[in-house]
Amino acid sequence: MKKHMYVLAAALMMVGCSSNFKPKEVTLTDEQDSVNYALGYVNGAMIRMQQLQNDSSEATVIEFMNALQRGYDNKVDSLSEAGSVGRSIGMAVKASEKTGLAENKSWTLNEKVFFQGLVNGMNEDSTVMTADAAREFFQNQYQASLMANDSTVADKPIKGKCPTKVKTIALNSFNDSLNYAFGMLNGNEIKMYVLSADSTGAEQKEFISQINRAMKMSVHNPQLMNMGEQIGKTIREQEPTGLVGEPALDTRFELVKQGFYDGMVDNDVHFSQQTAGEYVQNTINRIKYGDTKGEGERFLEANKLKEGVQVTESGLQYEVIKMGNGKRPTVSDKVKVHYHGTLIDGTVFDSSVERGEPAEFGLTQVISGWTEGLQLMPVGSKFRFYIPQELGYGERATGKIPPYSTLIFDVELLDIVK
Repeated sequence: MKKHMYVLAAALMMVGCSSNFKPKEVTLTDEQDSVNYALGYVNGAMIRMQQLQNDSSEATVIEFMNALQRGYDNKVDSLSEAGSVGRSIGMAVKASEKTGLAENKSWTLNEKVFFQGLVNGMNEDSTVMTADAAREFFQNQYQASLMANDSTVADKPIKGKCPTKVKTIALNSFNDSLNYAFGMLNGNEIKMYVLSADSTGAEQKEFISQINRAMKMSVHNPQLMNMGEQIGKTIREQEPTGLVGEPALDTRFELVKQGFYDGMVDNDVHFSQQTAGEYVQNTINRIKYGDTKGEGERFLEANKLKEGVQVTESGLQYEVIKMGNGKRPTVSDKVKVHYHGTLIDGTVFDSSVERGEPAEFGLTQVISGWTEGLQLMPVGSKFRFYIPQELGYGERATGKIPPYSTLIFDVELLDIVK
């Protein structure tokens, strides 16, 4: 499905209320417990920031938690692509009853007119308005509304059911035109990207059926509920390959779920959003790449005792292989160099020497270990740098370089480029 498909979802969507879920204190007994809980917490905190700005009530949070459980328990309808899109559209329209058409609080949602435009657009009926005209009209009005800063509050939404047949209707007001155009342009997109192979009309029928089912749901936040179901389903599907696809990490769903809840209600007893994210990433990096950080630190501790190795205040280590007699570059200069880069185990990850072509770059365009080290070198020099991970790429994996890697570079400064 195309990324830009149907403006409705782009404008309106962001990733029963009875509950058995109860807030509770958790004990994190090992790393597996902690990473499951932290993963849930960081995602719950993200939902709080992005999805709960208008309604962070306990009822809305519990609604999400129930949906998360349903998704994990595989108690969510398995829908075709058309049915799934229809359900999402229905939920988006239902949510618009509170936020206004296209989340514009001054535009009244008229479901009857919108849905008729949607159906007419899917069936390429241009009697009332062509798809191109609808797109141009709506987008122009949407941009104008952003500029106008209109404080008008929309009237109560006019509710309606999505029809199954094309019908010519009269547009009796500017608001009618807005609703019809929005429906028309979305229907046109859905026809192209969801129903293009629907030769029998069965997929369109399922699409409309799911819209109307979604419109009957009595929920606080339909989009958030749908998100919970999808997340729960994804967690279940990924269980065989390990948490977040890492076989060494078991999925402990009760802790993931508790983490979601605590993140959504800002219960930071164990983690903050930042520390939870860092903990998950660091744990995964360590599992994937071993004790790279520790190995690098031990290497540098031994290396600094070797004859000829010098250590700067930042922790950069270097050896002078050949001392030139030219000018030293400053941080604002651009230089021409030959270099050969390896990990501490000898793995070559980059080498201009092997490519047979020197490199040119500004001193501000490289890792901080290079920026500092090059300023120690007169033109004509050749140094060997031993760069701690914090002066290199840190927690980032880059090409053949694992996170937290200590780097070794043989660098020859050929010239300062004017």
